[in-house]
Amino acid sequence: MYKIEHVGIAVKNLADSLPLYEKLLASECYKLERVESEGVITAFFRAGESKIELLESADPDGVIAKYISQRGEGLHHIAFEVADIKAEMARLKEAGFRLLRDEPSRGADNKWVCFIHPKSAGGVLVELCQEREME
Repeated sequence: MYKIEHVGIAVKNLADSLPLYEKLLASECYKLERVESEGVITAFFRAGESKIELLESADPDGVIAKYISQRGEGLHHIAFEVADIKAEMARLKEAGFRLLRDEPSRGADNKWVCFIHPKSAGGVLVELCQEREME
């Protein structure tokens, strides 16, 4: 794993959260994106060399909506950049980690993504990210 790619924060409503994070980070949102595979609408900010991803549920019964109803808004996941997501998935699976999917899926910000179940990662939802080739 190269570095922390981004930190994901679950929010109820992007329209309300965007101005708050713009003030907090002294930075404008550089990308809004709907990610059908994950059922979310995302907003990205740069904070130095790091990124912050805000996640709003695209569906009232979606994963983020359920997360917020159980835990409230706040830290959702930490994402790490990897060079070869399939190789990293195989390594982690071999090491006993539980992956949420057997294959990477298309994520936000032009990435291939895979999540590691929090129960096998000390209670933290971990995302692996690999830059996709431009199509």
